[in-house]
Amino acid sequence: MMYLEQLVTSFIASAAFGMIFNAPRKALLQCGFAGMVGWILYIWLIELEVIPVTATVVAAFCVTMISYFFAKKYKIPIIIFSVSGIIPLVPGGLAYDALRHVVQNEYDLAVQLGARAFMISGAIALGLILAEVTNQVIKKSAPTRRS
Repeated sequence: MMYLEQLVTSFIASAAFGMIFNAPRKALLQCGFAGMVGWILYIWLIELEVIPVTATVVAAFCVTMISYFFAKKYKIPIIIFSVSGIIPLVPGGLAYDALRHVVQNEYDLAVQLGARAFMISGAIALGLILAEVTNQVIKKSAPTRRS
């Protein structure tokens, strides 16, 4: 039951974020699907006791590769799918807790939480970059057609 809740909420969050950024209506299902796959992969890796930063890199990589597929298939810019798909992975709650502890003068805990949020944010960026590099390598190694 927990997986079903995670699937539904991550799908809704990603699709809704696509709506906020005026993604084409025909792309909202794919935006939701990309975010749902990334989030469920992240949850699954965390349950396998993978470090959260590593799980975030893998999930962000997966979201971006799915976004490349959708961008090519539906002829829509990749940014539509990747931004919406990454949303469930963003450590907003962690950053909020870090700032809350700053306000409460609990600086030691605030620094720890802030560092974790920063590392997870960097992991998202790393996953995006690795997917871009992978896509470029695939494009370069694919045989070119001559007419």
